[in-house]
Amino acid sequence: MKKIFLFFAAVVMTAGVLSAQDINQATEAYNNGAMELQMGNNSAALENFLSALTMGEALGDEGADLVTNCKKAICSVKLSMAKDLYNAKDFDGAIAAFQEAQKVADEYGEPDLAAEAADLIGQTEMLKLNTEGKAAMKAKDYPTAIACFAKVLEMDPANGATAIQLGQAYVNAGQLDEAVTALETAKANGQETNANKLLSNVYLKKAQASNKAKNYQEVIDFAAKSNEALENGNAYKLTASALQKLGKNDECIAAYEKYLEITPNAKDAGGIICTIAVLYQQAGNKAKAKEYYEKIVNDPQFGATAQEQLKTL
Repeated sequence: MKKIFLFFAAVVMTAGVLSAQDINQATEAYNNGAMELQMGNNSAALENFLSALTMGEALGDEGADLVTNCKKAICSVKLSMAKDLYNAKDFDGAIAAFQEAQKVADEYGEPDLAAEAADLIGQTEMLKLNTEGKAAMKAKDYPTAIACFAKVLEMDPANGATAIQLGQAYVNAGQLDEAVTALETAKANGQETNANKLLSNVYLKKAQASNKAKNYQEVIDFAAKSNEALENGNAYKLTASALQKLGKNDECIAAYEKYLEITPNAKDAGGIICTIAVLYQQAGNKAKAKEYYEKIVNDPQFGATAQEQLKTL
């Protein structure tokens, strides 16, 4: 009976020594992981933390604290490795790595790290789409660019910068109505200056198309919207031309004068001045007609006409 007791006692003592050795080995593996992490060796750090976790879990209650620390460290390292892929612009690899990090963080009960990974998945997907959209714009593949930017905007509706890119893609594709919608979104989300510049150009294009179709009232309406977004000489010039065709000469003169005020050095300034002079002359305002003819008496193209007309005033 005594022999049996002594044998049992020896077994208990051996188990205690093994337990101490195991916790020491697990702790050493964890510390090695921490050291590798500090040196920036994420893969080696992860290998050590995983090893420490396996040993810690085998220890039961004795290894509980170590297991908790290992799980947090593993989640952090996986997240860091995913960020490295993101910074290297390996977006597909980064997305997969963030998804893995989120899965592990959920499994290990680390909600903050899981939430961070989930947020970074979205950011990476948007950056990937934005990069692809820019490449498509450069290649003049506007349908692809539109699809990419529209998807980003769907994910982040308040992304004013992407709304600008989408608006420009629509303009380049000739989809002006869609461009207006995108640019109004940009305007409402911190991109007012850039959006107005593009909106002015969009409405100018619409005015030009209406002028080609001889829909002169539409020309006036779209040119007004162009000037509302960003005042520009071309819009006033189109307005003046449309008003002249509609027989609204007083308004036409005012628009032409505004055009000259904004673009005093325009190449066609001589012709515009001559037109204004003729309109004043037709209206019976000899003083204003004389004033404008005198502006172009030395003009190489319209000077002779001006001199002849001045003789009649």
